[in-house]
Amino acid sequence: MSVWLAERPASRRKPHQAPAPERGAVRAPDQGPGREAAQGATAQDASEQGATDQGGTGQGGAEQIGTEQAAGLDLDRIVAATVRLLDAEGLAKFSMRRLAAELGVTAMSVYWYVDTKDDLLELALDAVNGEMALPDPTDESADWREQLRQLAVEYRRLLLAHPWVSQLTGQFINVGPHWLAFSNATLRVMGRSGLPMEGRTGAIAAVFQFVYGFATNEGLFDARCKEAGMEMDDYFKHIMTTIRARPEFAEPLAEPARVMEARGGSTLQEMRERDFGFALDTVIAGIEAMRDRGGR
Repeated sequence: MSVWLAERPASRRKPHQAPAPERGAVRAPDQGPGREAAQGATAQDASEQGATDQGGTGQGGAEQIGTEQAAGLDLDRIVAATVRLLDAEGLAKFSMRRLAAELGVTAMSVYWYVDTKDDLLELALDAVNGEMALPDPTDESADWREQLRQLAVEYRRLLLAHPWVSQLTGQFINVGPHWLAFSNATLRVMGRSGLPMEGRTGAIAAVFQFVYGFATNEGLFDARCKEAGMEMDDYFKHIMTTIRARPEFAEPLAEPARVMEARGGSTLQEMRERDFGFALDTVIAGIEAMRDRGGR
């Protein structure tokens, strides 16, 4: 089940908020798993932060929620803080308790807006999907190749800016509004390519699975450099120097060395950009070739 498919009753909106569409799945406090999550958070917070009253009724926790709502806690603020934490600390270190501390509230207060951590991760994923610039859908004269290239570049930029997106991709069914807007943009562009309809999803997969793999590998290498405390070029040079000093690698590395020399580029980032651009052009040329063959 997706957070976008669950009920979102008005009783869980911020007080005095207009009944506009929200970006999260919420249930009334007496329904669904959110109640159990909130109760668990209340008990946990009571032992560490004194969030409930002395009688253990949870009345103090309810008053705390009211205070936090009045102070401006809402779903958008929670999602924005989630994105900040995921960017700064990564998916492995993310927790609802850590998020609550970042917001200066109790964990129970966060569960008032979402039922589970997965719901929140799905909301954060779609929020950053909204950062991708999409081609103008009304511009019928635009070159579909350039528009497809723009979408691919935007997707790569997203994956590099938010490495945790690679880890979450595929875990959710991707029916959030921003991802659907991106998906529809790719379908519109591919529809103008002239490729038969039965081949369009395969062509889209060829482009964006390539981008996903390329950018995910970039992100993993960047993380390795960060862990080593070295700049990307210094780390790459250190690795290559170490390998070349080993005689058993001399023959296996001879041909790769010639290819690397022909590749050119004074920095690793420049090499990356050249490789990405050439690979993307190759995929797009392949789509054109399949179109000219009638998709067969």
